Amino acid sequence: MAEVIIGDNESFEGALKRFNKRVQQDGILSEARRREHYEKPSVKRKKKEAARLRKLRKKQMRSEARALQSARR
Repeated sequence: MAEVIIGDNESFEGALKRFNKRVQQDGILSEARRREHYEKPSVKRKKKEAARLRKLRKKQMRSEARALQSARR
């Protein structure tokens, strides 16, 4: 549970901004969106695998770009 204590000389807007930042850092909204609708286990597995492949491709592209840069030098 995100909690923010308001100081004596702090405005409501400032406290609200700190609260929103805390909620964002804790991942509360993203977790709520993820749980909003039921997701079948097979769909979860497919999403997880797709994310793994995206991450792998991104890593390969970065390593290839570094190799090209070092070859140019």
